[in-house]
Amino acid sequence: MKLVIIEGFGKLETVQKYLGKGYKVFATGGHVRDLMPKRLSVDVKNDFQPTYVVMDDKKSVVESLKKVAESSEQILLATDPDREGEAISWHVATLLDIPKDAAVRIEFNEISKNAIQNALKKPRAIDKNLVDAQQARRVLDRLVGYKVSPVLCQKIQSNLSAGRVQSVTLRLVVDREREIQAFVAEEYWNFFVLLSSPAGEKYKAALVGKSGGDKIKLSSEDDVNKVKSDLNGADYVVQNVKRSITKAHPYAPFITSTMQQDALNKLNMSLRQTSSAAQQLYEGVELPGEGKVALITYIRTDSTRVSAEAISAAREYIGNKFGNEYLPDKPNYYASKKSAQDAHEAIRPISLERTPESVKPHLNKNLYALYNLIYKRFLASQMSDATYNSVSVDISANGYDFRISGRTPVFDGFTKVYAVAEKQNDDKPDERSTVPELNIGDKQKFIDYDCEQKFTKPPARYTEASLVKAMEEKGIGRPATYTPTVTLLFSRKYIEKSGRAIAPTELGCNVTDMLVKYFPEIMDVGFTANMETELDGIEDGGMRWQSTVAKFYEGFEDKIRAAKDDEYTLKAPDEQTDFVCEKCGAKMVIKTGRFGKFLACPNYPKCKNIVNLEGNDGDKKADDIPLPPCPKCGKPLKKITTRKATFYGCSGYPDCDFTSSDPPSDQKCPTCGAYLVVKTGKNGKYLKCSNKSCKYKQNVDNG
Repeated sequence: MKLVIIEGFGKLETVQKYLGKGYKVFATGGHVRDLMPKRLSVDVKNDFQPTYVVMDDKKSVVESLKKVAESSEQILLATDPDREGEAISWHVATLLDIPKDAAVRIEFNEISKNAIQNALKKPRAIDKNLVDAQQARRVLDRLVGYKVSPVLCQKIQSNLSAGRVQSVTLRLVVDREREIQAFVAEEYWNFFVLLSSPAGEKYKAALVGKSGGDKIKLSSEDDVNKVKSDLNGADYVVQNVKRSITKAHPYAPFITSTMQQDALNKLNMSLRQTSSAAQQLYEGVELPGEGKVALITYIRTDSTRVSAEAISAAREYIGNKFGNEYLPDKPNYYASKKSAQDAHEAIRPISLERTPESVKPHLNKNLYALYNLIYKRFLASQMSDATYNSVSVDISANGYDFRISGRTPVFDGFTKVYAVAEKQNDDKPDERSTVPELNIGDKQKFIDYDCEQKFTKPPARYTEASLVKAMEEKGIGRPATYTPTVTLLFSRKYIEKSGRAIAPTELGCNVTDMLVKYFPEIMDVGFTANMETELDGIEDGGMRWQSTVAKFYEGFEDKIRAAKDDEYTLKAPDEQTDFVCEKCGAKMVIKTGRFGKFLACPNYPKCKNIVNLEGNDGDKKADDIPLPPCPKCGKPLKKITTRKATFYGCSGYPDCDFTSSDPPSDQKCPTCGAYLVVKTGKNGKYLKCSNKSCKYKQNVDNG
């Protein structure tokens, strides 16, 4: 039996089907080894030697893998076709004692029978350059996270994290927010005239400047009135008519970032939804009578390259379905960025015969919508240009120039299948409108002025899609890191959603300010982008990974020490309470942790006593007001949540067995002396006696 090792469990069934008998497929579920948790695990004095261990949640996986490998006649490593996948193969090979130069690595860009069978014919040795590039990234990220995060915890609050890519991405959001806050709107006016052609057709022309090419800026109503005064009684005469055929070229097939952007803009799908749907389409979906079938190629790519076979299939399909007029004379090719890992193809359907409509009954809403988008984008990328009749007419009047432009479709080309919605521009007449038949020298009839006061707008907040676009354009991260980076910023509460837009939280702003103050290089976009270029250099075999890390690390420890020794802080002082620590007798303080607020002994680390506060469950905001002392023994109470119920109990259990199903208050019943509990009714909160035989109730001010 031959053993083929892959990453994702989701594609195990699909790969197994195409390999057939004689093969067993084993999924690792991603990485099986990593740097040790809660330790630096990088020997900075020994050429940055990393120490890897089997991850806790993968120990049973590795045991099972070793058992299967022992009884296998051949082992092939078919992890994902990127740096991360190459590194996973290397870690697996190390654990299984596979020789370094053994030809055991196979890769395929799509999960199809042909791609897998072809990959089996071309096994190779593990590419150590790819592995080294991933190692460099992992070590750099560990150095930044492990060394810088404690500075944030010391100076802002506990349980904060910094990251080489995440922190720079956060800075983009914070800087944009501050641009918006600092923005001062400026007044301007749009100036149009409503005219009529000799044939009686009415149209609107925009003021573009003064005759001779001088620009004109209208900043007030006085400026507008001055132009009107100059134009009163003027003759409007056509000076130039320009007619041309213009073309719109098809868009390139999707790469990771453009897929994410279009999925948000056209389908309103978040990064998480898009990544999840794309992963399922790549790994395979259940189709009746076929089992699991993969529909698209590999989804983490920044290359627009498409295989010759796929281009040929697309051209044949387009010719047959739409006609030869929709087929360009030569295939369309698209340039990728310099940094693109061109071993990958663009994201495309595996088979054009498997149309979106044919699989729609078997896909959920998101899967269908995304597959339809990917399918049409790829198909359109190999179609003919769209063509338009374009007309631009220049009209002059008393030293002022006006213009009207229009565009009418001649041939729809690729837009028959796919078109990106164009942004509307309120400052220009509709450029798609039909322009009247005008000739040079024609005198136009003036009808009226059409002027509108406007104010400049601040830059827009980022959306998930535009933030990914900015990351790509600025060279921050790579396709595999876009979604995890943005998701992490949300989970850390550094950013939050405001409608579809992203806004930084106060915590996110504080973290950014602190990092910029002490680690300006780490927070510099250009520096981070250059680091990605250096990682590419390692992958290409031209750079030693330890040298790249060493260059980054030079002087880094000095900056860490300087930051820790500096007394500057944004940390809020601990909030004092009257609760007495049951272990040492000190008055406890309220602290804020990763999951909210809690009571802590001020004598830490000598005394490590902590008590959870009501509502401190990670999903809801923690209550700022702690529960009262236990009515029975005086020790702190705590909220206890089990699978079956939520109740309030004494922290002194088992010595004290006090429990209450309702939150106790700090007040006693004036009738019987029992403690009062907090209840919620139609009119809000009220207090009720905990003694069931006592009927005392007290309204609470719910204002």
